[in-house]
Amino acid sequence: MNMMLALSRAGFRRFATYRQATLASCVTNTVFGCMRTFVLLAVAGSAGVAAGYTGPQLSTYVWIGQGLIGVVALWGWTELSERVRTGEVAADLLRPVNPVWTYLGIDLGRAAFALLTRMAVPIAVGALFFPFYWPQRVWTYPLFAVSVVLAVLVCFGLRYMLNATAFWLLDVRGVLMLWAIASGVGSGLYFPLGFMPEPIAFFLQYATPFPSILQMPADVGVELGGVADQLGRVAVQALWAAACLGGAFWVQSRATRKLVIQGG
Repeated sequence: MNMMLALSRAGFRRFATYRQATLASCVTNTVFGCMRTFVLLAVAGSAGVAAGYTGPQLSTYVWIGQGLIGVVALWGWTELSERVRTGEVAADLLRPVNPVWTYLGIDLGRAAFALLTRMAVPIAVGALFFPFYWPQRVWTYPLFAVSVVLAVLVCFGLRYMLNATAFWLLDVRGVLMLWAIASGVGSGLYFPLGFMPEPIAFFLQYATPFPSILQMPADVGVELGGVADQLGRVAVQALWAAACLGGAFWVQSRATRKLVIQGG
């Protein structure tokens, strides 16, 4: 526990130094959030409801999703694959701590910093300029916090496994490109999965881990359905978090047997 706290603090301090990148990300996510909000509010139209979401719920769904992009680090993390490609990962494997724990601790610190900046700014803008749905149930707030933490764990596990394919492929750009396409659609980032035909939406929500990254935290936050629905979503996230972290440890154990270092 002390090790994880130390790594998390180090991760927080490390990413707090990237001020220009943080500002650029906040501006970009806010601009795209405005565009997506107008589109989804137009979809709701005069009826004010679409796929079970009211206008304010759709607007809030968008802004939660825009904020979560930075918190879960949906795209752009290639640190492990780069260290494998250059051979620097050998130093990670010589340490007495499993690399999964090391990168997870750092990632939790990064997520905490992103929560205070990359998520807070878009949500503040959305609440100021667009219809916004504030949770009516007191227990929604702690449930949402738990849901966000689980979303970070699910996304970390998936990103780690994708990066670990570099032990076999060396160049993971094609894998990460496929991930960018699949995660954007499957996580509900572009539109709520409820907009799809019911069988497809059901399959994506419960048979794939993608919705646990963005869709389910957003649905918990906007109180889509009753309390049982919220608890069910968090339970599904917990199962996928355990599966993805377990998968990360398994892939890491297999990867050490296939280690290839270029250049010596």
